[in-house]
Amino acid sequence: MNIGNRLAFLRDQRGLTQEELAASLGISRAALSHYEKSRREPDTETLGKIADLFQVSIDYLVGRTSQPQTTLDPEIRQFADELELSDEQILEHFSLTIDGRKLTADEARRFIAFVRAERNMSS
Repeated sequence: MNIGNRLAFLRDQRGLTQEELAASLGISRAALSHYEKSRREPDTETLGKIADLFQVSIDYLVGRTSQPQTTLDPEIRQFADELELSDEQILEHFSLTIDGRKLTADEARRFIAFVRAERNMSS
């Protein structure tokens, strides 16, 4: 789910119209409509307002977790933010191995995604 889908879902759950939610957030109904249809993404200030209003984490809104109230520990968040999986140099730097064989870049990405998912579930 992307930000737009989550925003529309949360709004519908609360039984709010776009006009009501937009007024609560201090934005136009047109801007909210663009967010819900994924034509634009809210800025960080608006994301914070949305998270506060619906009492969910920003991680949930942006799709980093499927659990609305779960936030990552600061150390895990810093690690996740600093690790750019598309950067081949970082994957080479870590040289992850299993059973004495180096993981391919794709295997390393899947391994890291698994660890993140497991950490989210145990929070």
